[in-house]
Amino acid sequence: MHTLHDHIVAHGLPVALYSDQHSIFRINAKGADPESETQFGRATRELGIECIHANSPQAKGRVERANQTLLQDRLPKEMRLAGISDIAGANNWLPGFAASFNWRFAVIPKDAVDAHIAYPGSADELTNILSIQIAKTLSKNLSFQHECNLIQVKISGTGLAMRSAKVTLHDHFDGTRVLRWRNRKYPYTTLTKVQRKTAEADGKSINSRIEEAIAKRGTTDIKGHKPAAGHPWRKMHIGKSATDSKTVIQ
Repeated sequence: MHTLHDHIVAHGLPVALYSDQHSIFRINAKGADPESETQFGRATRELGIECIHANSPQAKGRVERANQTLLQDRLPKEMRLAGISDIAGANNWLPGFAASFNWRFAVIPKDAVDAHIAYPGSADELTNILSIQIAKTLSKNLSFQHECNLIQVKISGTGLAMRSAKVTLHDHFDGTRVLRWRNRKYPYTTLTKVQRKTAEADGKSINSRIEEAIAKRGTTDIKGHKPAAGHPWRKMHIGKSATDSKTVIQ
């Protein structure tokens, strides 16, 4: 997702991506639904990029291994020879290596026309598409379970419209997480198992204190309370017949 994002920002949308049959690009499980797709496949479909899953030995890396051009094997050795041992050093060294590599192995294309097109959407929309998207259903109290945590939506008002709503949790490649419903972002809080147990224990503690307070008053039946004989409530005529009242309305 991150690599495709940077490519689109630098060059635009490609017409197609030619890849091997790795499970990142396609679902390889036997008996899988032909219409099912990976997160990467969903993202390319939404961007209008065709994914071509190669079947030839050349596309699977065998020729690259034979010619010693397979970067997965070559890069660590080249960095070791250059004394590279950290990410920052590797990023500074990589452009020079890429230029040297392309000078040795690049081939002039038959058609030099660039088939990339500019991405028409916003940067936020592109980042949103290139994320891991998890569909969830909200409970009546606007929460759901995810990765053993409780996600609680924060919203002003009752939130009746969001009860049982289908929301989407977006995990972005930069580590951020966004909750969306109907193309809008919503704030939320995350409670771990430990935090939930603590909250439940606090709730039980509060309930026990309430029960103790009621017990000290000597009654647990509030409905059984009767007002005194001279209480103003007894002088009210609401609910009494005219003959029972001291004042008869003419």
